[in-house]
Amino acid sequence: MVRSTQISQTSTESISANERLVNKSSKVIKNIFRDNINSNYTEIIQELDKNFDYASNSNCYWSEPEQSLLYGTPLYQAASSSQKLALNHLYWAMQYSKVPLDEAGTMMFNQVTASVFSTLGGFETLCQELDLETTQESYHIHAFQRISRLTKKALLGKRLTQLSKKTNNDWSKKILKVWQQINLSTINPRTANLFSSLPYLLLRYTNKIMLESKGNQPSKYLQELEKKNEFLNVPTDGVVSQLPFRRLTMQLLTLNCGTSPFLACHYYALRLIANMMLKNWEYNYVLYFRKLKNNNTEFLPAPTAVSYFHFLDESFHTTISKTIAQELYKFFPKPTAYERFVANMSIYLMQLNLKSVSSVIPYRFIKDDFSLMFLFYQLLQTSLFDMSATEALYWLEKCFCQEHEGFNITLNSHQHLLTNLCQLFGCIEYLWPVNYEMRLMNSVNNTNKVIQSNIQTFKLFAKFVAHQ
Repeated sequence: MVRSTQISQTSTESISANERLVNKSSKVIKNIFRDNINSNYTEIIQELDKNFDYASNSNCYWSEPEQSLLYGTPLYQAASSSQKLALNHLYWAMQYSKVPLDEAGTMMFNQVTASVFSTLGGFETLCQELDLETTQESYHIHAFQRISRLTKKALLGKRLTQLSKKTNNDWSKKILKVWQQINLSTINPRTANLFSSLPYLLLRYTNKIMLESKGNQPSKYLQELEKKNEFLNVPTDGVVSQLPFRRLTMQLLTLNCGTSPFLACHYYALRLIANMMLKNWEYNYVLYFRKLKNNNTEFLPAPTAVSYFHFLDESFHTTISKTIAQELYKFFPKPTAYERFVANMSIYLMQLNLKSVSSVIPYRFIKDDFSLMFLFYQLLQTSLFDMSATEALYWLEKCFCQEHEGFNITLNSHQHLLTNLCQLFGCIEYLWPVNYEMRLMNSVNNTNKVIQSNIQTFKLFAKFVAHQ
């Protein structure tokens, strides 16, 4: 299952020196790799994925009811038993529809950073662990996508594709659409090619000046992309979806993490945030799975089992993230002003994903509820609720703009995540106070703020749909 990682030829003395430097972290990494490679959690997920059939899992809850779409809202209270069961299943499907976006990014950054570590010597086990994680993530993604797709199809039918469309409300996409309408046929092909690559060339120049001039070299992974004349096809969804100019931001971060050993380590601080965001709600599925097992329940829902074994797989990944983010960076030269700036700005921007809480999806943290209003406006008009547009707007206002139990559940989980992140980041020496104290995230401290923001957003949303 583990693909062999190419380690660059270095002297025995160099390897020994590095191994002495990373001795403490190396023990943790070796133990994690040993336990991970000897586990069978991924194989169990593969089997559950292969045999999943929605009809066989449709008559029972997959988690406690509070992990259901719209839980705690006035609409949930008025819903029928069958609707509540469907909302519980759709919660799993929607939450795990997001996870593959993050895991795809993990797969790419694992290769980027492993390529940096492999050139240094003494990190063979770490590279093998990252390689194993990448393989595991591919199986996770397949299971999440297949089970989510079959669940949505069974419950939403033909409206599935419409419900899955992402609302286009970000300016960068609108600008791109306008740009694509320009007739490039009138431009000299050589000039057009240069112009299209200009943003990347500027990022590449920044990387050369700020990092390569200090003695760092791009990893083999990045060098191979350059030889093929391929631009970095970086992930722009998942936890990075709220970043401004996210494609350029992620391309710069990829180049930097693929060149600087310090920033290669820092990536795992970003990954640790994503790990903890996932753990914050996935652990509830673990508790539910154990509850069913302890009660000797005859039938264990396959999605619940997938969540349980995924949590166990991800526990290895989380420990690796924590070890690299908190310890490994210390064994490299202290960061330059530029490296410190990039590291801190990336954490600060990541906090944008955590600056508000969802009013209709428990344990979901978002920038704002605007896109979710479109999503649930369509959901209420599917066969699940069969509402008219007017009825859908009526219930949306009640769910988004009034205090209810769902708000409090999500706000409490938000505070729990905040406490955990502050504890994890408090020992990272190079972070600004705004980051190790997670101040931007900490600005969410009561439901009234969220509700007042939603009231204004809903007014804009209602005007928008009235003109469609």
